[in-house]
Amino acid sequence: MQLQLILVLALPSLYVLWLSFTESSYGATPEFVGWANYAAILSDPSFWRSLVNTLIVVNIVVYVEIILSIGVALLFQSVKRGRALLMAMILAPYAVSEVVAVLAWRFMLEPDIGILTGLFSALGYVPNWATNPIEALVLVSMIGVWLHLPFSFLLIYAALIAIPADLGEAARVDGARPWQRFRLVTLPLLMPAILIAIIFRYIFGFRIFSEVWLLTQGGPARTTEVMAVYLYKNAFRYNEFGMAAATGWLMVLGALLLASFYVYHVYRSGFRNEV
Repeated sequence: MQLQLILVLALPSLYVLWLSFTESSYGATPEFVGWANYAAILSDPSFWRSLVNTLIVVNIVVYVEIILSIGVALLFQSVKRGRALLMAMILAPYAVSEVVAVLAWRFMLEPDIGILTGLFSALGYVPNWATNPIEALVLVSMIGVWLHLPFSFLLIYAALIAIPADLGEAARVDGARPWQRFRLVTLPLLMPAILIAIIFRYIFGFRIFSEVWLLTQGGPARTTEVMAVYLYKNAFRYNEFGMAAATGWLMVLGALLLASFYVYHVYRSGFRNEV
């Protein structure tokens, strides 16, 4: 098992790390250049723009998704009839190919013929995501939330149904209102699951690619690029594999840095007491 992990995870990671210190392209022997790739990336305005865009999208996606997941889990728990239909609706995005889902959203929001565009226009607002970077990033975030809400919902709902009903009933008998029962009883017991969901979504969200590439390909003028698109262009448009590898490692470090805060709190809230 350890050998398999080394072959599948460690060796490719070490190879990409070595590649990040080289100048490499199609048909060329990699040439060691030290920290030159990292210096070039960190001095590139497009990289910093892609980093800011990634942080904006990831934070919107993660926190909106977690809030919606908590609300949907509470709603699902309170529903007595039609649970099968509701569960099917919640899990539907996971049954759809990510590429198909993004293209469907794009067609619905086409400036001229999109169904949702016509609806918004009737309400007095005309979407302009194709040329407006802010609207494009909001649309990317919205699609990201829709696609991955089932993952966070399942984690949080599993933790919710594991909470003993006696605790809520005791709080109700003591005079606690519904909001107080949620804030003082339910939410603290859900927090480990919420933190784990946030960790996974930060790691996955930092690699967001399909939504941006299929909608804007980073345009106009690279204003909607995220780090995964920046990496892809370095590797397959500019054929700079060393730059792409360095970008990949910067993405790994960025995701670990964002997630480390929540990992620490997960450890403090539960796992430390079991060690």
